Order: sequence, then C-alpha cells, then structure tokens
Amino acid sequence: MRWIMVKHWYVTAKHKWWVFWFLLKTCWALFKRGIVHDASKFSKGEAPIFAEVNAKLKSTEYGSPEYYAQLDKLQSALDHHYAHNSHHPEHYEEGLSEMSLLDVIEMLCDWKAAGMRHEDASTEKSIQHNQGRFDYDEAMADKYRQFYTEIK
Repeated sequence: MRWIMVKHWYVTAKHKWWVFWFLLKTCWALFKRGIVHDASKFSKGEAPIFAEVNAKLKSTEYGSPEYYAQLDKLQSALDHHYAHNSHHPEHYEEGLSEMSLLDVIEMLCDWKAAGMRHEDASTEKSIQHNQGRFDYDEAMADKYRQFYTEIK
C-alpha cells in the first residue's frame, strides 16, 4: 500500500508540474501579445488617422450613431489595423469562429481597455452590443461576463 501511495504522489506531482509549465507558457504567450498589442497603431497607415479621431470617440456612447460616424472617418486605418491584428474578429473571414483562444482573450482585454476610454464605460454594454455585431449566443456572452468577473 505504501508503494502505491508514493507512486500516486509522484504521478500527481509530475502532472501538476506539467500543468504549471503549460500555464506558464500560456502566460508567456499572452505577455508577448501584451507587448506587441496594437503596434500597428504607431504605423504611418494608422497613427495620423487615429490621432485625429480618437479624442472625438471618447465623448461618444459606444455603439451610438455618433460613434459609428467617427468610425467611418477611421475606415482606412481600421482596415489596415484589422489586417495586422488577429485579436479582432474582422481579421478573419469567418470572424470569431476562426479565432484562437489567445486571440479571444486578447480581444476581451482589448474590449475592456477600449471601454475605459468612454465616459459611460460598461463591459455589459460592450458584450451586448458586440453580441449583435459578431453573432455569438447568450452562452458565449455569459462566458465573456465570467471572464471579466475573474480578471477584476
């Protein structure tokens, strides 16, 4: 019986180590994404346009007609941005369904941070608005809500 317990402890500890290792690798992958996140916004194809419009976006309600009027002015920069940043559903032909889990995590962090620029910041509003925009179901919306709860 003692040998069985020793083996159990060894196998379990080894498993825990590997899980820890892969979680660290995941954290490292997310860390690298954080470093390069939206680097294209510093490019000549995006920076001048974003600089002009971003200040105006701050005072608009997310998803409002005024918000989309400002986005129209950003279209060429957004096209470039989406083409170079895989954390946006617009990067993919099929949208969210083609995104990796790391893309989705970065997207959710991006939504949270972007929402903070608005005076009426609300992750709930963002989830609801984007549910219609990117066609995800209520179960996925609940997972996004849970994510935001877990990273508070």
